[in-house]
Amino acid sequence: MTTTIDPAAPALFLDGEARPADHRDVLQVLDKSTGAPLGTAAVATREDVAAAVAGAHRAQPGWAATPGPERAAILRRAAALLQSAAEEFTVAVMRESGASRADAAGEVAASVIELFQAADLATAELGEIIPSARPGRVNLVERRPVGVVGLITAWNAPLHIALRVLAPALGLGNAVVLKPAPPTPLVGGLMIADLLAEAGIPAGLVQVLPGDPAGPALVDHPDVNMIHFTGSGRTGRRVYEAAAAGLKRVALELGGNNATVVLADADLAEAARAGAAASFGRQGQVCIATGRHIVLRQVAEEYTALLAEQARALRVGDPMSGEVDLGPMISADEVARALGLVERSAAAGARLVTGGEADGPFLTPAVVDRVRPGMPLHDEEVFAPIAPVIVADDENTALEIVNATPYGLSASVFSRDLDRAWAFADRVHAGMVHVNDASALHEPHVPFGGVGESGVGERFGGRASIDLLTERRWTSLQRSAVVR
Repeated sequence: MTTTIDPAAPALFLDGEARPADHRDVLQVLDKSTGAPLGTAAVATREDVAAAVAGAHRAQPGWAATPGPERAAILRRAAALLQSAAEEFTVAVMRESGASRADAAGEVAASVIELFQAADLATAELGEIIPSARPGRVNLVERRPVGVVGLITAWNAPLHIALRVLAPALGLGNAVVLKPAPPTPLVGGLMIADLLAEAGIPAGLVQVLPGDPAGPALVDHPDVNMIHFTGSGRTGRRVYEAAAAGLKRVALELGGNNATVVLADADLAEAARAGAAASFGRQGQVCIATGRHIVLRQVAEEYTALLAEQARALRVGDPMSGEVDLGPMISADEVARALGLVERSAAAGARLVTGGEADGPFLTPAVVDRVRPGMPLHDEEVFAPIAPVIVADDENTALEIVNATPYGLSASVFSRDLDRAWAFADRVHAGMVHVNDASALHEPHVPFGGVGESGVGERFGGRASIDLLTERRWTSLQRSAVVR
């Protein structure tokens, strides 16, 4: 596949085609390492939102009525096209979001899987027969498409974050109006629409509206049946409140303050390797990154040294310049915010062990120990390549620290004693808990999501997407006269 989207010509995607900017404002898209222009996108207006929703509303019933095998065939074509264009999409993810080549290639591969899985959902069983108390009556409970899904995505894994909801939504018979994050409107939106159009998705089923103004208009529109939002808790609250006015179905995938717990009998080398990967991968800019390393006092000094060794071994730089482990932060504001977390925590008694040096958009991975509850590096979502280490005197104290957060997304625990680790994991308040593995895990076919301030609504992933993107309907059939 060679994309027909011209990055030099600002556009949005309406009813099956890229539309020029015309009178609209223009969104500049930059290489996150160099600041060089990558392309442009048109900033959608409220009028564009109205047109996009109207087009999706018209197209969706016919798509829902399309036989499942036909929907599946189109999604499989899209998966094959993405596989053939893997290098093009990998480079776009690297430049637009700052991901390393390994992370970008992994994102593209996961996105291919999402499309294949969505094809399977198109032919999944979506009903059940429930016995009736009345003779001759058949009760059929079906799963029917929600309708028009408003999808508001994040910049940190722009291709996959969009397709993990968009693809199953299409597979299950919905239409989608996508508002990609402003830093990544090309690979997170316009290139996706172009890919799906080439695969044969009918016009109107995927609309792409770049720019911030489209978000509130999408949430407010009465013909949008559901909003799925990925982003910060602050913005998520505003989305939730606005959608409530229309009694709109909402799913929010928000942040986390995830813990990796290292018990006294853990394999420290393996725990440090996994902990470093979870804190520093993708520059720490993922919701499932480890933001707190809670370590039993007996092994804290050794674990911190091993974690610092992992941090110092990582190569930081422009992903396009060669093999690097970490690319740039998404913006100068995020660099400043990360440094501020370290500085304010150090002022309260924390110690910078290694890293934490900025060179433009690049931030060396940092290990900070002597962190305690009440410090910014403990209480706030880090979202940067920083590994705060908190020491606990015993397992009960460690558990209290793990659960002392309004978030509840992901956690991990390390111990050579699996029963001990499992018992600890069982008491963790989180939507996902991993034993002897990193907190930053994702498998496309496994339900993903959190509790508390980490998320609201149904999970996505595999068959969980059926619950997310369909609604139950009871249809009864009286086959014979009722016996009186």
